Amino acid sequence: MLKITNTILIDDDEIDESFIRSSGPGGQNVNKVSTAVQLRFDAKSSPAITETMLLRMGQIASHLMTKDGVLIITAESHRSQDRNRADARDRLIEIIQKATIVPKRRKPTKPTYSSKLKRMDKKTQRGTTKKNRGKVSKSDY
Repeated sequence: MLKITNTILIDDDEIDESFIRSSGPGGQNVNKVSTAVQLRFDAKSSPAITETMLLRMGQIASHLMTKDGVLIITAESHRSQDRNRADARDRLIEIIQKATIVPKRRKPTKPTYSSKLKRMDKKTQRGTTKKNRGKVSKSDY
């Protein structure tokens, strides 16, 4: 069981992990051992994920999610399989935790009367500055 929050638990059967060869540094170890982890989580069919959470997950990790609602996380930053596996699971937990947070709705506000007056004063000052810039006549040389 993977604990996301106090109320959200994901069964290990819902997570599919496959091990692939990673790129980058590691010498001969990279050529011999499959240390990178590709984690697949079907968020759309998971009973722990609600529809609104699925939509938020699509916004948060749109580049990691397929059209079918499968979240694919690839971890290959470490040289050992265990550390990459833990990294992939941590990233999955982080994405789901971000999706549980409901964003605050913005309350539309109107500008105050004094801010409107200040804005109009600045506009008139700027206009007079530009008006005074007029062309220089030949008699001013």
